[in-house]
Amino acid sequence: MIKLKRLSDQPILLPKKEHTWEAEAVFNCAAIYDNGLVHMIYRATDIAPNGKEGPYINRLGYAVSKDGIHFNRLEQPILSNNVKQEARGPEDPRIVKIGNAFYMMYTGYSGKDFKICLATSKNLIDWERQGVVLNESNKDASLFPEKIKGKYVMFHRREPDIWIAHSDDLKIWYDHKIIMKPIPDSGWEYNKIGIAGPPIKTEHGWLLIYHGTSNEKGYCLGAALLDLNDPSKVIARQAEPVLEPELEWEVNGHIPKVVFSCGHAEIGDRILVYYGGADTVIGVAELNKKDIKFS
Repeated sequence: MIKLKRLSDQPILLPKKEHTWEAEAVFNCAAIYDNGLVHMIYRATDIAPNGKEGPYINRLGYAVSKDGIHFNRLEQPILSNNVKQEARGPEDPRIVKIGNAFYMMYTGYSGKDFKICLATSKNLIDWERQGVVLNESNKDASLFPEKIKGKYVMFHRREPDIWIAHSDDLKIWYDHKIIMKPIPDSGWEYNKIGIAGPPIKTEHGWLLIYHGTSNEKGYCLGAALLDLNDPSKVIARQAEPVLEPELEWEVNGHIPKVVFSCGHAEIGDRILVYYGGADTVIGVAELNKKDIKFS
């Protein structure tokens, strides 16, 4: 059975009170290993993101690490709430590198609705917005890290299911199809599901880490294996979660009982999975590719 192993029993990134834009919460981060460094792009809020203190604003910050645990971060956000669809800010980024460019899908929150947005970069700090990807209420989206059969492939969520779609130009998306649904008799993923970070290519298939929700356990992470040539086909799906809220800062925070991932860093056979704890702080857990086995 696949299980993620925490690399620290403490958060690795905390809110920074002296920075107004990230004073209350840092969570739900993208991550990628490139040029010998782990790059993290994280969601941050000025006030509590549970809405109880008022209309919080989301921004995206940048942090970098040599070892994947200790991070240095920029003083200012790299993406803020300065377009109409993102009036309340960008949320939950997911990053892939295709060729020499980085592609970041994220949720644009207008204050009224959520839509999937896309931005591109050459250096992970300076981003060019490409606009709304799907003109509908939607989130939990990511590109695959490579084209499949000459096409871009994207996961997204039309609640409560995980969907797949294809595109020739990153503008028009077609062949939308449900690939996974919540499991009604599951103890942890019966409400809704959505992807965590981008799918991970392995010799056995695409590993998809995803989140599932239940009233009892909150947000947990699970794992599924998809066909390499046709990732709409689910080869295997583990019945038990790979990570669930257990530590104090995963159970108690702005949103209780949450481990929620948007990204990971692949360093050789190591997969470092970064996750938000209770929508307040960021933690990290590890999986080795040799341990990816489904019963």
